[in-house]
Amino acid sequence: MGDEAPAALAADAAERALALVRERGGRVTPARRLLLEAMMSSPWHHTARELAVTIRARVPGIRLSTIYRNLDEFCRLRVVDCTYAGHGPATYHLASGSHGHLACEQCGVIAELPGEAFLALAEAAMGTHGFVIAPPRFAVPGLCANCQETGTDGGQREHPQVSARSRTSAAKVP
Repeated sequence: MGDEAPAALAADAAERALALVRERGGRVTPARRLLLEAMMSSPWHHTARELAVTIRARVPGIRLSTIYRNLDEFCRLRVVDCTYAGHGPATYHLASGSHGHLACEQCGVIAELPGEAFLALAEAAMGTHGFVIAPPRFAVPGLCANCQETGTDGGQREHPQVSARSRTSAAKVP
């Protein structure tokens, strides 16, 4: 059961997301199902290329353009959030409650903060400029605690929150 349980949970979560796609007027296709299952296979923020690698392990012929097109549609339907971390490609993750992101400029780790952390910024943007911010769509750059401790000479280091496959791992910040 060890390896089957995470796969079953990912498939169940993908089905719930696909129900949301249908509810919001989107179509459910085999490519969209594969894409959501790939996103659910780990808790990280994924780039489109990382998702392509995962999906191509099952369907070698899938094109990167198909992945981007479906990610765009998922974003339009608000099933997936696209985050721009200020460096490298955009990352994608399932839409969830109001939250924002912190991005380490040194190691690339992305941490999530509850939306309340951005409340003062949201109020200032609205009060001063009549502007509504979208915290899930951007990341505030800075240095994570690990990189602050180890120095910032520009060299890439091992990071406890960064997976072996991705420098854009998600870490929850309490």
